[in-house]
Amino acid sequence: MGGKTTTRADLAEAVYRRLGLSRTESAAMVEMVLEEICSSIASGNSVKLSSFGSFIVREKGERIGRNPKTGLEVPIPPRRVTVFKPSNVMKQRINDSLSKPNGAAHDD
Repeated sequence: MGGKTTTRADLAEAVYRRLGLSRTESAAMVEMVLEEICSSIASGNSVKLSSFGSFIVREKGERIGRNPKTGLEVPIPPRRVTVFKPSNVMKQRINDSLSKPNGAAHDD
């Protein structure tokens, strides 16, 4: 499971190779897409990317937690959290990659 982590730079490089934009333009495009996703989520909206998955904002109510060091109970304030729910297409790709050598989903 300890595979490579894909970074913003990796995404920009992929855009550069596939679309032929300059590296600067590719990096800017990746940043614009990520910024739009972040802004939408921060506004409380869900983001659904077909064949990929959905980022959903959930409200979590106040609850009592415990400090593991001291054992004291402390209130955890209400908050909003983002969860990712992969699409069925993504789940299938992930599971299909288990049956391929080295977990390779596709050639790149």
